[in-house]
Amino acid sequence: MKLGFNSAILEGCTFEEVIDFAADNGFSCVELCAWPRGKALRKYAGVTHLDVDYLDVDYIKNYTEEKRVNISAIAYYPNPLDKDTEGSSLAIAHIKKCIEAAHRLNINLVNTFIGRNQHKTIEENLNTVQEVWKPIVEFAEDLGVKIAIENCPMLFTSDEWPGGQNLMTTPAIFRKVFDLIPNRNFGLNFDPSHFVWQQMNYIKPIYEFKERIHHIHFKDIKVYKDRLDDVGVMATPLEYISPKLPGLGDVNWGQYISALTDIGYCGYAVIEVEDKAFESSLKARKDSINFSKNYLRQYFPI
Repeated sequence: MKLGFNSAILEGCTFEEVIDFAADNGFSCVELCAWPRGKALRKYAGVTHLDVDYLDVDYIKNYTEEKRVNISAIAYYPNPLDKDTEGSSLAIAHIKKCIEAAHRLNINLVNTFIGRNQHKTIEENLNTVQEVWKPIVEFAEDLGVKIAIENCPMLFTSDEWPGGQNLMTTPAIFRKVFDLIPNRNFGLNFDPSHFVWQQMNYIKPIYEFKERIHHIHFKDIKVYKDRLDDVGVMATPLEYISPKLPGLGDVNWGQYISALTDIGYCGYAVIEVEDKAFESSLKARKDSINFSKNYLRQYFPI
């Protein structure tokens, strides 16, 4: 596996500064955020380290090659199934720009969300998935690009209630979506932390969906049992959970990485930092990436 980090935590840094930091600190790759420029709709969104509207292909290739840092994937996580049709259309159009950029840069992977209309049932959303996503996946397939959907429910705060803003949250839904869109370039960006707080097994799906795992996230999460006992599982999750650096939460990283080695996964695996304890400054955010790397060093020849 090739260890890197998601660039959202380095918001405010330039493309060059992100790649330099990766090179100077022994990372082999970066998942590079490519949101359209403008106001962020939520925390850790709206970060643009790769501007797909003004893409200087030669410069990006030359800079990353000189620094010996790969771009693991182009990252853009909107809601393409939003009930707001204008917002949905803009998200779909930008996903396609990311796909084209991935093709031109020979990255050939785009990480995103499948989206969800949070006010509709799973079944109602599944009726929309094939209509919206089949053309996107086929467009990517024609360009030799894979799409990896992160398994984050996007159901953390009251504004995302009741259904959340990303449908790909459980193995049962994975199966239904992959039945609707069987294309092999369409798969998962698998993050164990989202299964932990849903009280689900995050090891078993690695074996079942091994052919669909195109990218890996390393993010931990801590469930505060005393808070959960007080508010219950029907509360908004951030009332009883908190994202943490790898090793500081409830994920068993030995079991997780053991399963990845079992299936022969040797692709990109990136640290995603969303730990509130490390948000006070750019230095703290940079330190959080290296703290995560130091913990994961036991599993990587770095």
